Amino acid sequence: MSVNLFCTQCGASNSVEARFCNRCGAALPPVPGAPPLVTSGLSPAVAASTGAIYSVAAAPSFAAQYGGFWIRLVALIIDAIIVRIVVAPVGLLLAGLGWLGGMNHGFPHRLPPPALLIVGGSVTVLLTIVGQWLYEAFLLSSSYQATPGKMIFGMKVTDLEGNRISFARASGRHFGKYLSAMFLCVGFILAGFTARKQALHDILAATVVGRF
Repeated sequence: MSVNLFCTQCGASNSVEARFCNRCGAALPPVPGAPPLVTSGLSPAVAASTGAIYSVAAAPSFAAQYGGFWIRLVALIIDAIIVRIVVAPVGLLLAGLGWLGGMNHGFPHRLPPPALLIVGGSVTVLLTIVGQWLYEAFLLSSSYQATPGKMIFGMKVTDLEGNRISFARASGRHFGKYLSAMFLCVGFILAGFTARKQALHDILAATVVGRF
């Protein structure tokens, strides 16, 4: 008869040989009489001869702690400020060009023509959207695995096994934030209630935000 272990954190069923929960990553209590788990120092052949269970990799360190809702919110605000600092000069330049255009039309003391305001505002918004995407996707898929806002608090974005994510997955995670923002930001609030502190965009991209 097979024996299963049930995680005390999320209730998931795990095999008796498991040392960490396959759903939330929490440590499982040792089973009396179970052979020890060997992660280094012994070859598979030696481990088999001694009755130990051989594992080629240690348990993922990211399972210990995840970035919670509030600390991630502060990191998000910091990153938003950084992107806007970069985009702001472009918006000011467009506003200046609009003002000069108004002067050329004989309106030195009035607002620029509406068309210039619309074009300038649209370009600024577009640059902000593209800038946020590239800023986040490049940094999360880089060796840093984090944006400056997350680096300040020692956080990294990884896949569920603790590996670095690709540019494509980082992009999908970024645009998934638009879904998280819908319906009063309920998708973001999920990070305060899920076992691995995952927001909706984390769940969709199969990522976690770990603290190291």
